[in-house]
Amino acid sequence: MKDHLTPPLYKITEGLEVPRIITGLWQVADMEREGILNDFEAKALAMKAYADKGFHTFDMADHYGSAEEITGVYRENHQQDSPIQAFTKWVPEPGEMNKENVRAAIELSLEKLKAQQIDLLQFHAWQYADPAWLDALAYLQELKNEGLIKHLGLTNFDTAHLQMALNYGIEIATNQVSYSLLDTRASHGMSALCEASGVRLLAFGTLAGGFLSDKWLGKPEPSITEDLTWSQMKYKRFIDTAGGWWRFQQLLYTLNDIAQSKEVSIANIASRYILEQPAVAAVIIGARLGERNHTEDNLKLFGFDLSEAERASLQQMLDTFNAIPGDCGDEYRKPPFLTAAGNLSHHFEGFRAPYPTQTTGNGRTKALSGTVWEDIAGFSRAVRKGNRIAISGTTATHGDQIIGESDPAIQTHFIIDKIEGALLSLGGSLEDVIRTRIFVRNIDDWEAVARAHGERFKLIQPANTLVEAALVGDEYLVEIEADAIV
Repeated sequence: MKDHLTPPLYKITEGLEVPRIITGLWQVADMEREGILNDFEAKALAMKAYADKGFHTFDMADHYGSAEEITGVYRENHQQDSPIQAFTKWVPEPGEMNKENVRAAIELSLEKLKAQQIDLLQFHAWQYADPAWLDALAYLQELKNEGLIKHLGLTNFDTAHLQMALNYGIEIATNQVSYSLLDTRASHGMSALCEASGVRLLAFGTLAGGFLSDKWLGKPEPSITEDLTWSQMKYKRFIDTAGGWWRFQQLLYTLNDIAQSKEVSIANIASRYILEQPAVAAVIIGARLGERNHTEDNLKLFGFDLSEAERASLQQMLDTFNAIPGDCGDEYRKPPFLTAAGNLSHHFEGFRAPYPTQTTGNGRTKALSGTVWEDIAGFSRAVRKGNRIAISGTTATHGDQIIGESDPAIQTHFIIDKIEGALLSLGGSLEDVIRTRIFVRNIDDWEAVARAHGERFKLIQPANTLVEAALVGDEYLVEIEADAIV
């Protein structure tokens, strides 16, 4: 085993290079959960201990307590001695996105960070059914072009919507997602897309809130209570979903056998496994600034490799686990909500209706998207009467743009987002859909469209018809209508 004085670097794109371990600052919020702010200078000095060892990149967010302010103090007092990169996130509550509120959010982060430019701004969208997320990304791209943002990334995006954002022309460098021995969702379509597009993954949750460590080997199962940190509350839900405490302990013993043979920690093995996965640029390991410093143990991560036999042993163990449901980021968008609280109540109060509605005197409620064609042709995006909702033929139009130009799968996903938005506006959901009708311009596109439909409806399985049709407008490859009973 060879010693490393500093972590190796990974070049993501021109001007963006990261150590293969990024230090996460989510724990700052947990340390302030009683309402007592940290000593900013003391925490900045704790950051310097990491930066001095080569761990010069820190990941934070607008809602990680005072993490951005602490980083601002660092930049004022220590940046010249040990320069750092500050990656932050913008996680807005659901609602309207316009140039003014997007700019205000970025300028607020810049003010807290004491910076002229954000090194990497990572955007999170709570809901794809409301196309405001695309507007937000378009405005962030403008701010990147203006120079307020150096690089743009995403966080918790699934495969379909990462592809959609790339097709929309957004210059995306990274996608930060949950990726660990307990949660291998990113190893499927997400990794393949990232390899093909040049986007790189920043993996969080790699140590499952510290559960994937020597500390928990052979320990009794904890309950999800306020005695745990927020991170532990969150990742205990992952453990429960993946198969429970007994199976998790078997994984820890398997990791321990490998770790002892290499004279490293369980955490080292768990992190190394993820670092060796395709498209992964770095793992994010959280720090409780001023309480613990794991730099020496983290450096051991780079002194060994996993053998084929060791990887096979781990894979054999992982095959006994339940898969975390869905795609990357789904834990924030649909049950089971694998968050600290087990729901989204600690993030925001609720969603807005994606489309405005009107109730008429004949017992109908209409959802209107506001396009000129609704007036010209005399139709609504969707109509509800009683417990039935009928949704008009829907194309991949957003404003005056086509989403997924030349890509039938992307168009299908965006159309289903719009259908979901109409349903939500009228008190329904995709789960209420009983029939879909799909019209494709070119019958050769049927499989790509069917597979996209299958991704979204595989657990619902409505009645369905797919036919070839001459659609209005050459740019439209797909049109879908739906019926639902609430």
